[in-house]
Amino acid sequence: MYHFEYREAPKGLRPTRGDFARIARYLLPAWRPSVLILGCILVTSLLGLIPPLLIREIIDRAIPEQDSALLGWLVAGMIGAPLISGLIGVWMNYLVTVMSQGVMFDLRNEMYGKLLRQSLRFFTNIKSGEILSRIQNDVGGVQGVVSGTLVSLATNALVVVTTLVVLFRMDWRLSLIAVGVLPLFILPTRRVGQIRSRLSSQTQERLAEMTSTIQETLSVSGFLLSRLFGAQAHEGKRFREKAGAVRDLQIRQSMAGRWFLMWLLMFASIGPALIYLFGGYETIAGRITVGTIVAFVTYLGRLYGPASALVNVHVDIMSAVALFRRIFEYLDLPVEVADPQNPVRLTRPRGELRFEDVWMGYEEGRWTLEGVTFAALPGEMVALVGPSGAGKTTLTYLASRLYDPGRGRVTFDGVDLRALALDDLSRYTAKVTQETTLFHASVEENLRYAKPDATPAELERACRLAQIQEVIENLPQGLATLVGERGYKLSGGEKQRLAIARVVLRDPRLLILDEATSSLDSRSEALIQQALVPLLEGRTSLVIAHRLSTILRADLILVMDRGRIVERGVHAELLARGGLYARLYDQQFGRAVVST
Repeated sequence: MYHFEYREAPKGLRPTRGDFARIARYLLPAWRPSVLILGCILVTSLLGLIPPLLIREIIDRAIPEQDSALLGWLVAGMIGAPLISGLIGVWMNYLVTVMSQGVMFDLRNEMYGKLLRQSLRFFTNIKSGEILSRIQNDVGGVQGVVSGTLVSLATNALVVVTTLVVLFRMDWRLSLIAVGVLPLFILPTRRVGQIRSRLSSQTQERLAEMTSTIQETLSVSGFLLSRLFGAQAHEGKRFREKAGAVRDLQIRQSMAGRWFLMWLLMFASIGPALIYLFGGYETIAGRITVGTIVAFVTYLGRLYGPASALVNVHVDIMSAVALFRRIFEYLDLPVEVADPQNPVRLTRPRGELRFEDVWMGYEEGRWTLEGVTFAALPGEMVALVGPSGAGKTTLTYLASRLYDPGRGRVTFDGVDLRALALDDLSRYTAKVTQETTLFHASVEENLRYAKPDATPAELERACRLAQIQEVIENLPQGLATLVGERGYKLSGGEKQRLAIARVVLRDPRLLILDEATSSLDSRSEALIQQALVPLLEGRTSLVIAHRLSTILRADLILVMDRGRIVERGVHAELLARGGLYARLYDQQFGRAVVST
């Protein structure tokens, strides 16, 4: 039985020389296994020609001549040829796997490295699931291109060519009949392929929706949200609807064209029937032998299947190009925040931070910061206050060089941040945010993220300074305790103190605090305020102030509104002016003083 399937090509794709040249650059390093693979394909193709010829000899010579010895050798050949072909096939599969995995390894590493160099803007504008899909699914599809498209193309082409050579050498008239029947199987499958292609596209869309729902609702935060709002039944119903749509489409896809293909399979008997009919007359006339007819019909399976597969070569190639284009789309991403070619090295960083007429916008033509200028001298604390959306967090992003300014410059010890190596800058600066980021790993692994070679004594000192040592000692496995996804096994205050301990290990010259205590209870806040005292000593700090105690200790307070610094000074000066700071003080900080 022969299998035919038409696949519709992706829309809007026209492979270019540039596409093939770039794809070849990733495949050419594996030329040695490629040569061996082609050799294996050629040998197995030739070995596949042997059994039908042996069958012909058995029917035409061994049996009529009652030659038992010849019969034994021919049967041994029929067993040996597939056996040797199978062994070569196993080795070939190993070579193909090694080759494809090597290409995937290189692409994944290159893509991952490119993504690590992207700015924060890239990750705020794209879904994490999209990134995972590119690294896992798209790069994973390269194995199918190598082991499927390329190997299948070479195999089918060689099988068709070698089979046609043998068939025409056996009998050119029977060969013309065999080739003439071929369009009956290939051409009608186009319509069925179009239907299946459309259903496949719809199925992939519904699968993506279902996967997105799973990712959102079965994450820790999604589970908590549905549980706290009693939405399990609603989510279950929503998932059943999406899963049901996938089920229905997959059933339609599986059944599409089954009746048509049933008739098509009936046509598969036409080729052998015509061969037996015409060959039978020729045998009766004594012009060909019975063994030739049997061998010829046996070869039809080697002809029709691979020939039908070759009809879809253009689809396979265009699909492969589409896959690589998606991969190259990420590999070609511009690096917005890039390392300088010749970075400036600071031998003894002091921690002086300056903003010089800095403008910054997330969108073209819309500024989030406008003309920001200030200096944080070594050892000083600069506090940022202002209403929500004033640009405070954006300013801290620029200080960490998560973004580059659109105008002006940010300097560290007099050097433009864009002239410093990113690795050096990450050693000079550290940030504690309102939402602590912890990995699903042990407490120790999360701490060592800041300093992999930290000694046990350094870990203990950092934890004590951060007021977290007692908590760690009471954990079931101490430092080896897993904190859970996003640190959910720890309280908010414990996570913040662990983050502070991590920064203590880093020992930066510039510390950035982004409302690190704003969402904590009074006790946790008090502990963190104690932990911040040794952390702030002797280093420059940029603090988005939420608590009055922090503001009172600041050497400079910057009051921001709509992306501009509208006031600057110390607490008493700003309070006496009666401006925006005084109004914020009355609304927020004044109550904090009363409560204490």
